[in-house]
Amino acid sequence: MPGDRLTLQDRQRIDAGLREELTYAAIGRRIGRPTSTVTREVMRNGGPRSYHAEAAHRAGTQHARRQNSTPPTPSPGRAHLGGRDPRLVDEVDAQSMELMIQAGLPQMMARVLAALFTTDSGSLTSAELVQRLHVSPASISKAVGYLENQALIKRERDPHSRAERYAIDDDVAFESIMAGVRAQTEIAEACKIAARRLGPTTPAGARLENTSQFLLHVIDDLARSAQHWHKVYPTHPRKTSETDA
Repeated sequence: MPGDRLTLQDRQRIDAGLREELTYAAIGRRIGRPTSTVTREVMRNGGPRSYHAEAAHRAGTQHARRQNSTPPTPSPGRAHLGGRDPRLVDEVDAQSMELMIQAGLPQMMARVLAALFTTDSGSLTSAELVQRLHVSPASISKAVGYLENQALIKRERDPHSRAERYAIDDDVAFESIMAGVRAQTEIAEACKIAARRLGPTTPAGARLENTSQFLLHVIDDLARSAQHWHKVYPTHPRKTSETDA
């Protein structure tokens, strides 16, 4: 197996795995390749719905020839890797994305969130995301809107330009949990109101009342726990003072 270079047979098996709706990790295990290799291959060649093995192989062969005939140049999409090996970052990206998808996050939203997580600054512009993920600005815009509604990212202005940046806050886990708490509280209150309207002694009313009480107790425990551990483990690293030296 010559390095990371995929053969036509590899690509045909990737194509077959996509038709079977396998995850990238499962396809990677099937062909003996890292998840990140499969992820890059699919995303560079039309995505899971438009991937074709033969076309991808032709494109990959042409790309390899260009690489061998021209000296490497820094990629603008790699400017935020902090000097790390791009393959390492891709591997972490792919693993993070796979876990997010398994947790229920749509694929494009998971890709954007993983990219922000693995960027030291925690923020990227739309153009930088387009370059890094090889997708259209419209795809980025849709993903950003979804993630913003879930309180997972926020918009901010770049102080050095007019560009809008999309940022993941250090408190993203805490803020996401608290956003979920607020949403679940609304559901619990709606169940309580519905139980009163249907009558607490009816089977439907009792079911709704029990659901409301269950949610309210769990939500209260979750909120208290999140607030406690948020104080114990602050997300901003403590700065080293002279007395620490």
